[in-house]
Amino acid sequence: MAPEHGSFAPHPTRRRLLTAGVATAGAALVGTAGTPAAAAGKSRPAALRLPNGFRPEGITIGGGPYAYLGSLGDGSIYRADLRTGEGAIVSAGPGTPSVGLKLDHRGRLFVAGRGEGARVVDARTGEILASYRLTTASPTFTNDVFLTSRTAWFTDSYQPALYALPLGRHGRLPDADEVVTIPLSGAWSQAPGEVVNANGITTTPDGSALLVVQSGAGGLHRVNPRTGVTELVDLGDAAPLTNGDGLLLIGRTLYVVQNRQNGIDVFRLAPDGRSGVFRRRITDPRFDVPTTVAAYQGRLYLPNARFTTTPTPETTYDVISVPA
Repeated sequence: MAPEHGSFAPHPTRRRLLTAGVATAGAALVGTAGTPAAAAGKSRPAALRLPNGFRPEGITIGGGPYAYLGSLGDGSIYRADLRTGEGAIVSAGPGTPSVGLKLDHRGRLFVAGRGEGARVVDARTGEILASYRLTTASPTFTNDVFLTSRTAWFTDSYQPALYALPLGRHGRLPDADEVVTIPLSGAWSQAPGEVVNANGITTTPDGSALLVVQSGAGGLHRVNPRTGVTELVDLGDAAPLTNGDGLLLIGRTLYVVQNRQNGIDVFRLAPDGRSGVFRRRITDPRFDVPTTVAAYQGRLYLPNARFTTTPTPETTYDVISVPA
C-alpha cells in the first residue's frame, strides 16, 4: 500500500535511485531529437481512425512503428500501425479508465488508471503484469506517467503528490508496498476537490528535475524529484497554460498540448528547465480537444479526446498527425 502524503523520508539509496533515473531519462530524450523532419515518410496516413466509442486520452509510440492508446471508457489498449493506419485492441480493458501511458524498451506499458492507481501491461500479449494502488487518499486521479531508466513517475490531478515506482535491476517491477509518495510543496498551490491540478509530466532538458503542468492554475512547475519542492518555470510573456495537458520534450523543445484550445504551445527551455521562451502555437482544423502527444520521425501524433462531444458507442475518434 502506498505511504500517506507527508510520510516519505527516502532512504539515501532510494534517493540516489530516483535522482539517477531522472538524469538518465533526460539524456535519452535528447537522443530522440536527432530524428530529422525530412525522414518522415510521406505515405504515412495523416489521421488514424480508432474504434467507434473508444474515447482515447493517452498515446505512446514504440518500435514497429506502432502507437498505443488507452481508452477512457473500459481501459482497453489499442495498437495502431503508423504506416498503414490499421490497428486492433491488444489488451481488453479491466472496466476502468486508461489515461496516460508510456512504453518502455522491454515492451511494457505503464498505464495511469485514474481512480484505480496504475498497472503495467505486456504490449505484445495484453497481459496485466502488475497493478498498484498508489494512494489511500481520496479523491485521487492518476493522470499521466513518465518513464526513466530507474523510475516510473505518476501525477495525481486531485492530490498534491507524485508517485514513483522504483524499478530494480533489469527493470524489475517493484512490489506493491514499494510505491513512493513525493508530496508537492514550494510554489505548488493545490486547488481543492475534483479540480485538475497536476497533469502532464516530463523531465528538464538536462535531466536534473521533473516538469509538471498544473492545468487549472495554468503553471509549469520544475519539481525536485527527491523533495517534491517546486518552482514555477519562467515562461516570460506566454499565456497561462490553463488547459495544459500532455507534455513532450525533444532536446530543449517542449510541446505543451492545450486541450480545449485545440493547440500545442511550443517552448525553447533553458537546460535546467527554470525558464523558457515561447516559440509558436501549432493548430490544425482537425483538432477536437487533443489531450496528449507523441512523436515519430518528425511528426507529432495527438488523440482527439472530443471532451465537448457526448460520448456514445457510435461516437467516432481518431489520432491526428501534424509536422513537429
